Amino acid sequence: MNALLGVIISLVLYAVVIYVVGRLNLGLTVEGFVGAFIAGAVIAIVAWLVNWLLSVLGISIGGGFFGIIITLLVAAGVLMIADRFVPGMKVNGFVGAIVAAIAIAVVAWLVSWLLGLFGLGVNANPTAALLLSLF
Repeated sequence: MNALLGVIISLVLYAVVIYVVGRLNLGLTVEGFVGAFIAGAVIAIVAWLVNWLLSVLGISIGGGFFGIIITLLVAAGVLMIADRFVPGMKVNGFVGAIVAAIAIAVVAWLVSWLLGLFGLGVNANPTAALLLSLF
């Protein structure tokens, strides 16, 4: 039950992140908080599936600068896939998806960092929360 609550909290935080990025017009737009919540859930599921598929294929993203570039490209691809399934969410091409992926990563990091300052160890990335709860 605790893992499920962590995933739900992460999804709500991620919806806030997507809503903020959508309002800033940084490569993606989303209609309202409900649309952002649905987008966050779909993005988390698609990202989890991509991470699972890469691990099954034995592909490791790795760390460092190269790992960051690969992670952003995968995140942009996930956003473009989610764009097809989420009504009310629009990604503005591949460049828009990369800009949105960077903005989402930065805002999610800021939210997690601010919550950490208050002693709340909540991750604003539902994919990470989902993976941590499963393993």
